[in-house]
Amino acid sequence: MALVGLIAATTAPARAQDAAAATATPAAAAPIHAVTKPRAVVELFTSQGCSACPPADKLLAEIADRPDVIALTLAVDYWDYLGWKDTLAKHGHTSRQKAYAKLRGDSKMFTPQAVVNGTAMAVGNDRSALEQTLATSRAPDVPVTLSVRDGKLHVAVGPGSGAGEVWLCPVASKAKVDIGRGENEGTEITYHNVVRGWVKLGDWTGAPASFEAPLRRPNDVDIDALAVLVQSGSSAAPGPILGAALQPIP
Repeated sequence: MALVGLIAATTAPARAQDAAAATATPAAAAPIHAVTKPRAVVELFTSQGCSACPPADKLLAEIADRPDVIALTLAVDYWDYLGWKDTLAKHGHTSRQKAYAKLRGDSKMFTPQAVVNGTAMAVGNDRSALEQTLATSRAPDVPVTLSVRDGKLHVAVGPGSGAGEVWLCPVASKAKVDIGRGENEGTEITYHNVVRGWVKLGDWTGAPASFEAPLRRPNDVDIDALAVLVQSGSSAAPGPILGAALQPIP
């Protein structure tokens, strides 16, 4: 399969959070499936240095197989001091988790933590709590369509209420990591739908809008899908997710 990686957005200045690629070994997997009308976007804040996280990582893998859920792994770096530097972590994910906690007003920031649709949170390894949050959280309702043609990603965002930012995330559907130190020393863990970067495509004001970004083959060829999030607020203060889509790269 030819893998394609994001370089920059053409509709607005690209801004990537911690754009350097992390090291991991791609794991054999069935092709990732497209999700075009998600009832939920789940962001799992996890860490290779957290002994409570592996069950949450496995649960996310199950949820990622659902046809109407976009499940994403966001590895954080604040447990690196325990003796193992997370090879998939981005400091921007730590900042995003902290911003969510501030906006919710509960100051709860831990791993594994799942945030659903940018608003509600649950303990990431608590299946019943996460299922309840999925069932009760308001679904994104702004249409988002992705297509790849002529060497570019084309994004169409439909009309809706509210306003927000449009973000593009390169995704690795599976990444296998051998953890050499820390709380999970000697463990091999496969992570699913790992977010490898963030690029702002532009702003959405409620009216139909289109964006595009050039694509090329990357050096880190584990990227095999692209996720787009339309989210109210800003990167520093992210609010509810208004629309989203996940598209494998052909």
